[in-house]
Amino acid sequence: MIESMKPRFSLLTICLLLNACGGPAPRSDNATPAPAHWQFETQHSAQQTSALWWQRFGSAELDRLIEQARVDSHDLAAALARVRQAQATAVIAGAPLLPQVTLGLDASRSQLLNNRDNADSDNDSKSYGANLSASYEVDFWGGVAAARDSAVQSLRASEYDRATVELTLLGGVADQYARTLSAREQEAIAGLNLSNARRVLELVQTRYDSGSATALELAQQKSLVASQERQLPLVRQQAGESLITLAALLGQPVQSLRIGAQPFSSLSWPSIDAGVPSELLRRRPDIARAEAQLAAAQADVEVARAALLPKLTLGAGLGSESTRAADALRTPFYTLSAGLLAPVFNNGRLRAERDRATARQEELLESYRGAIVNGFADVEKALNSISGLDQQRRWQDEELKQAQRAFEIAQSRYQAGAEDLLTVLETQRTLYAAQDQNVQLRLSRVQASIALYKALGGGWQAPEGLSAKDI
Repeated sequence: MIESMKPRFSLLTICLLLNACGGPAPRSDNATPAPAHWQFETQHSAQQTSALWWQRFGSAELDRLIEQARVDSHDLAAALARVRQAQATAVIAGAPLLPQVTLGLDASRSQLLNNRDNADSDNDSKSYGANLSASYEVDFWGGVAAARDSAVQSLRASEYDRATVELTLLGGVADQYARTLSAREQEAIAGLNLSNARRVLELVQTRYDSGSATALELAQQKSLVASQERQLPLVRQQAGESLITLAALLGQPVQSLRIGAQPFSSLSWPSIDAGVPSELLRRRPDIARAEAQLAAAQADVEVARAALLPKLTLGAGLGSESTRAADALRTPFYTLSAGLLAPVFNNGRLRAERDRATARQEELLESYRGAIVNGFADVEKALNSISGLDQQRRWQDEELKQAQRAFEIAQSRYQAGAEDLLTVLETQRTLYAAQDQNVQLRLSRVQASIALYKALGGGWQAPEGLSAKDI
């Protein structure tokens, strides 16, 4: 009996020694230090980032468009399909962890060609059989489990990618909606200023006809009217482009999109609490996706390392065979088998695959660190924009107020003959520029809040980790 155990003991010893040589590769330190605070945060808010962040802009129509995008967006539907693909891949990768069982039934008949007319000839043979077999690869080196882990991490990455697509989509809808409303207001301002320019032109024409104004003054005012006539189609074009982009985000042609008459000035922006930088790592789906991809790559390294080592496969079968169909299950037999397969020569292919997997892991490690740094940068940019725009708007409100007052005074004095046309033209241009700038700054402020929500992850939180039993 001792002699019969020697081969098994030797095989086990070899496996343990090879396992010691082929243990898991040391993992790199993935940590990227987070700053203690945000550089450009000037004020703190009690409002935490909400998963329904768009509702804080005070627009029921925006709420409706967001919900429509979540249902009808083709990009989001494609991302969901990629998640289902990853789920199936994870099931496939985890299947080899359990034995594979197959059932077979067979029947055959053979006869010499020159004895086809004699069915009872000795040359005529029949065979019927049934077999139930199971095979299993012993996962000594953890390669099969690592392949399953890689697929599960890829599934996580796919889930996080779907969340990133959704966040980008909803941010794009909010941004394009704000652009559409601002373009409408700019169009209204351009129309108002065109009306003012035409009234001044009528006044200049009257004075020119009476000899009180020169041909130069008349030409200057006509030039201003033409300039503002040109501005109207440009603003309408911008509004149309925003509407087209918004419709595409909603997954429909622009002909089907209807936008209400909500004034742009009614679109508010909330005060947002940015939290602390260290919280960002669990609030952004793109960072979570990069981390999951890195974990999948680390598992792929284990798979490639295990491929360099021998594989032990166990098999068992239960079958029966007979020359008569009625006796096919009356003569059962069983088989047991074991096989050890080790790579001997493959011209460096397996080692090259291991090196490729290692290099891929190093690439994704740097991508993960880069995603963290870029996440910090996105938040800082949004905070910097909010701070700068708030300061600009405070001064721009005063600029607009004084520009309106200057134009009214200049127009009144020109009608009384106490001011020349050049002064009216300059104050009119200044007023138009101030009004347009006011809308642009307001749009930029709304966009900065949207950008901050996106940079903070839009209220997203990393779900509980997936396990093999969830697949």
